[in-house]
Amino acid sequence: MTTRHEGEAVDRGAPADLTAADLLEGYARGGPTPVEAVESVLARIDREDPALNAFCAVHADEAREQARASAERWARGEPAGPLDGVPVAVKDVHLMRGHPTRRGSHTAGAHGPFTEDSPAVARLRESGAVFTGKTTTPEIAWKGVTDSPLTGVTRNPWDLSRTPGGSSGGAAAAVAAGMGPLATGTDGGGSVRIPASFTGVYALKPTWGRVPHYPASAFGSLAHTGPITRTVTDAALMMDVISRPDARDWGAMPPPAESFAEAVAAADVRGLRVAYSPALWGIGVDPEVARLCERAAEAFEELGAHVERQDPPIADCREEFEVLWYSGAAKAMEGTSEEDAGRVDPGLLEIVEQGRRYSAVDYLRATAVRMALGEAMGLFHQRYDLLLTPAMPIAAFEAGLEVPPGSQDPRWTSWAGFSYPFNMTSQPAASVPCGLTGDGLPVGLQIVGPRHADGRVLAASRAFEEARPWPSLVV
Repeated sequence: MTTRHEGEAVDRGAPADLTAADLLEGYARGGPTPVEAVESVLARIDREDPALNAFCAVHADEAREQARASAERWARGEPAGPLDGVPVAVKDVHLMRGHPTRRGSHTAGAHGPFTEDSPAVARLRESGAVFTGKTTTPEIAWKGVTDSPLTGVTRNPWDLSRTPGGSSGGAAAAVAAGMGPLATGTDGGGSVRIPASFTGVYALKPTWGRVPHYPASAFGSLAHTGPITRTVTDAALMMDVISRPDARDWGAMPPPAESFAEAVAAADVRGLRVAYSPALWGIGVDPEVARLCERAAEAFEELGAHVERQDPPIADCREEFEVLWYSGAAKAMEGTSEEDAGRVDPGLLEIVEQGRRYSAVDYLRATAVRMALGEAMGLFHQRYDLLLTPAMPIAAFEAGLEVPPGSQDPRWTSWAGFSYPFNMTSQPAASVPCGLTGDGLPVGLQIVGPRHADGRVLAASRAFEEARPWPSLVV
């Protein structure tokens, strides 16, 4: 299959290529209108998505209606909120009023009523965002690639033979291909950072509780909601909206004390103490990925940060993560009939069966390890303001597979060791693009901060973005 950048060129300079910040400036100053922006995005979806399969549902008529209403508000000088008229794609694990939430599964969400928005969707709706549709996910978002029995295989816009990663692979592929500037994602073990790294876009897994989450996830506090965008500024604009409170999430934090957009506008890493860990506890990293991430870490030193090569005090926690993750999968799939089980992803059935065998003591032991990791990282960040690592040890591999060809390990956790530890510790962690391999595939650098330092992670991301602008398919 041909790579995307070897095929037909996109319509460079179309409103679909603009960032959310640029669109909003245009709306205020007589540039492209919300109607023109949404039509451009829908045209891009029509052209690009048949090959990518990033959307499981496109709500074109509804998006046009929302865009017309937004244009009228802007004409009156009365935008509904800071994202009024900006096209947004919603991952199909987030509830959306008036539409089913299938979660990539034949077993879920087909029957209404569809009367609620998830918190992130509700806040975006209040802000006037325009919803273009729902993006693909593996079944119940269980793995780090995006394919499902319900929606098929989602592909990477940099190379259609490769996976975009997952579980927010549809969202990342859509943003990378210019099918909208903003998308919602979820991250229980890397699910915004993996696809961001594989598709060359930006994503933030916030501190747990920073973005309200509802309904409560079967995966508990491993599960986070976060933005996927092409720029850091757009992620900050989105975070300012989706971080607002929602009474349905008992674990949500109060509103942030600072505007994330303001933190990004004042981006500066001078004087920060930064640890760079190229392999954490000894993860094998592809040499090209290692080289690109090493150069990215050097950029922080050039920007005035004090960078030290230092591994954090954490060991491989895969076994404990899998106890929690597989138990959550078992809970999510409880009540599945024998008939429906025949239509479930076979890999998901395997981990569900394993999850059912764990005891409450097994779960609590894993939780104890998680608490110890959190304590260790809290103390680590008394010394270091930020931690840098590769976001992924590899670039994108073949689509439709859970693991790279030739792997002796069948599970996605075998190659996601840089991501799931920071779900265990609830820390904010971002993937920022830091270059391309010789095959033209994106690589991401992970920026991790202490809990509640989401603004610091965003500001550091923006400082890096300014110093090392990253390649993009649309700009």
